[in-house]
Amino acid sequence: MAELIVSLSSEGIRKLMYFAIFARLKKYSDIKQARRWQNKSNNKPMKYTLVIIVLALFVSCSKEKEKDYIVENEIEIADYIAKHNLDAKKSNTGLYYVVDEAGTGKEASLNSYVNVAYKGYFTNERVFDESNSDGVFTNLQQVIKGWTEGITYFKEGGSGKLLVPAHLAYGNSTTGTIPGGSVLVFDIKLIKVYKEYKDMETDIKAKNEKEITDYIAVHDLDAKKSDTGLYYVIDEPGIGKEATANSNVTVAYKGYFTNDKVFDQSHSSGSTFNLNGVIKGWTEGIPHFKEGGSGKLLVPAHLAYGNSSHGPIPGGSVLIFDIKLISVN
Repeated sequence: MAELIVSLSSEGIRKLMYFAIFARLKKYSDIKQARRWQNKSNNKPMKYTLVIIVLALFVSCSKEKEKDYIVENEIEIADYIAKHNLDAKKSNTGLYYVVDEAGTGKEASLNSYVNVAYKGYFTNERVFDESNSDGVFTNLQQVIKGWTEGITYFKEGGSGKLLVPAHLAYGNSTTGTIPGGSVLVFDIKLIKVYKEYKDMETDIKAKNEKEITDYIAVHDLDAKKSDTGLYYVIDEPGIGKEATANSNVTVAYKGYFTNDKVFDQSHSSGSTFNLNGVIKGWTEGIPHFKEGGSGKLLVPAHLAYGNSSHGPIPGGSVLIFDIKLISVN
């Protein structure tokens, strides 16, 4: 059971009234009126205290100057649409979308598994994320609300833009390089819609295999492949103790994609962890080395994070690690 208690100052009530009125605005012609209301409120954020009680655990969270970005985002999106002369539609949730190509294949639903190529950027055109041409694989229940809704406006082969206000993205929270309250713009192409996860997994494995073998060829690597689909390169086998799948180890590493973009890196002194608590590609790959050994692990998605996005790692990604096994503890 949860109990929600919200107290508003008189200024907060007045501003809330402005927002409620603005929520009824649908046409771009009303934006000037919204700006007048925004100016009236002097941009003073609403103050409130939020208390949530769940299963007898009392958690108190006081948020000072919590800002509601709805009006600000609406104006920002409308200005962007006008500046770029976009033929954008607005949904009931506040999402704007532009259909350049509707597509002719299967249509996505809110629960679909999909393969989507995209570029994400702010209204100032600064890019914060971008897939390769093969796109990413995900379930539409595992992404921001703006994607869950927005991708369903396209069929396979379709392309266009999603203009996502903060309340359909990350809200007030700063996420990675995305500041809280940000409007996000995505150029998207819906490559494929899958009926079941196993169908998507088959495609992911095939694309990962090609991506890895292409990378090996371009970089002229002497790589071996295991029965699971893991590729590994041994530059130095090492001369110390050999790790097992259950070992506690210290490893220095750099993790990056096949485009050489780094997503994670340890200190030169390494990080310590148990091999039964990491991705499968590491649990299997590190035991190919002894203490002092070094090389590469080329890890397909089914031995990493599968179709799920994980921090800066999009679902379906091939991961490459330069590793040095410092010690088996």
